[in-house]
Amino acid sequence: MFKVDVSPVAYADPWDLSLKERMKMLANGKRRVAYFYEAPNNSTFRYRAYNMAQVLNDDESGDISGSFFFLDDWPRIDEIADLADVLVICRSRYCNRLNQLVMKFRLRGKRILFDIDDFVFDTDYAHLIMNTLDEDMNDAGRWDHWFSYIGRLGAALKMCDAAITTNYYLADRIATFSGLPVSVVPNFMNKEQLGYSDKLFEHKKASGFARDEKIHLGYFSGSPSHKLDYAIVMPALEVLLAENPQIELTVVGYIEAGASLGRFGDRVKRQPFHDYVNLQRVVSKVEFNLMPLQSNAFTNCKSELKYFEAAVVGAISVASPSYTYAGAIRDGENGYIARAHEWLSVIERAIDSRSDWASMIGAAREDARSKYGWFNQREAIVKALGLV
Repeated sequence: MFKVDVSPVAYADPWDLSLKERMKMLANGKRRVAYFYEAPNNSTFRYRAYNMAQVLNDDESGDISGSFFFLDDWPRIDEIADLADVLVICRSRYCNRLNQLVMKFRLRGKRILFDIDDFVFDTDYAHLIMNTLDEDMNDAGRWDHWFSYIGRLGAALKMCDAAITTNYYLADRIATFSGLPVSVVPNFMNKEQLGYSDKLFEHKKASGFARDEKIHLGYFSGSPSHKLDYAIVMPALEVLLAENPQIELTVVGYIEAGASLGRFGDRVKRQPFHDYVNLQRVVSKVEFNLMPLQSNAFTNCKSELKYFEAAVVGAISVASPSYTYAGAIRDGENGYIARAHEWLSVIERAIDSRSDWASMIGAAREDARSKYGWFNQREAIVKALGLV
């Protein structure tokens, strides 16, 4: 484990702003973009609305401004529609108010886009989605939930002029389903996350990447829906922990480490969900970040965010060969790729390649900052918005 002596930050959601403040943000530019999401959260909203607005507002020219709004802001929706030039609906379900919102912008002759970061808009794939997420396939209530959720997102998507998404694999599926033009703006790190990550990495670098005698593997889950993904790597973890007493495992988030690993005692550590900034500190301590994924159309649409958020703090990723992971990771250069039957051998190879760790950490970090830092996203965002 890396020795990281950097204090946690006092975290508060940076998007926790009054409507008055958010209206002022929108009004600051000559051209104005309103991002709409049902209610703020730490995942999709952060990546696809808050981060986008942050980049747009980081421009001294005052040309383009961005802000974000929610269903709770409905009493002032006409003011928002009058003020904004472009509406971006982020992964929000069709409802009466969303329909009215679209109509208000449509009647004013303004551009309406739909931003979605997951393959959850085509009910033809409901069975695949439920299987992948380990839902109870015999529970009628779960079928009602998923058909409603997916169908309402699909209906909202089709009301728009164009779409924005996170990668080209998902873009193809959106285009096939909706017939709309689709642009790609990847998920990326915002100022708060990247600033703290840089501090963590510089501390590690200044210490000569000091470590204790243990080798830590980390699995970081942002939701409880990854049980079957984690199960892919479980057999390899059991063998590694049994054969090498230097290896320890840290599982963070909503996934349990697994009863079969209980025999390894405190070598298997469990931590709760962390806010997205302080999570970087936990990730920075492990040598290897494990990213197993099932192989299907749903998982191939997932973003590479787990790779770049680990890379920027100097953790080496071992990942399944999904579309985005295989596209981001060059095996043996800035991380490792492991097919389902290869996890044990690939992790062993990664551990045995200790002489390559420094160069791999450097290559991955440079890749993460250059491709997924907030400061390099403006051109793609502006182009996707049709404001070039």
